[in-house]
Amino acid sequence: MTIQHFASQRLAFDIDGVALDVAAIHRDGDKAPILFLHGFGSTKEDYADIVLHNAFDGHPLIAYDAPGCGETSCSDLSGVSINLLLQTALQVLAHYQVDRFHLIGHSMGGLTALLLANQLGERVLSFTNIEGNIAPEDCFLSRQIVDYPNADAEAFFDDFIERTRHAPAYASALYAASLRHKVRAAAVRGIFSSMVELSDHGLLMEKFLALPCRKMFMYGAQNAGLSYLAHIERHGVRLCEVPHCGHFPMYSNPAFMWGEIADFVN
Repeated sequence: MTIQHFASQRLAFDIDGVALDVAAIHRDGDKAPILFLHGFGSTKEDYADIVLHNAFDGHPLIAYDAPGCGETSCSDLSGVSINLLLQTALQVLAHYQVDRFHLIGHSMGGLTALLLANQLGERVLSFTNIEGNIAPEDCFLSRQIVDYPNADAEAFFDDFIERTRHAPAYASALYAASLRHKVRAAAVRGIFSSMVELSDHGLLMEKFLALPCRKMFMYGAQNAGLSYLAHIERHGVRLCEVPHCGHFPMYSNPAFMWGEIADFVN
């Protein structure tokens, strides 16, 4: 096995008056770059194992902690939203002088990636959407901001973590165990509210199907009942069902996930 190590880097941006100190991991290469956008409650390390898979040798890699998450610091957590995450992605691409690239996003990162691909058009070579929001039914986590309202951000997050810990889905307890360390509670309301708004009113399905790039939608076997799977497949989207998995293939079945992504990207 040839391991091409990544470098940890810090990137400073100012986006509409919000100062960001973004924690990123990066690897150079001579093939098309791959940009990873993590989900809510996750971090860039979800994707660090890619350097252990020879199928991706030669691809430059970029992953970073979104505002409000991981090791990235943000001067105004109340200003964190999907739009700020989108603007951050654009700044990261500009920093690394990326032109055309492969795009991979999970959950919240999948929604951000969809908006990014919609804006950049032909610059996106392929889009692997790992249970990113494309319909209102995808807000099973984020809609809790509506279903369980609480003006106290810390109290809401405590209750959210406890509900997640007991959810009957693969890796939910594992995911819940690190939420407090990976997300700032003050950022949750803005993230969840913007996710619900976009999922309900942002014409995400239309945007997704209209993308000119190759598209794969990856989902856990526990979520095989998503109502739109046959619809998007009829419109040319490659479906990938991950066995023994719920919402988190990188935790429940990473070997399968990486193999399917490598096959699709290459």
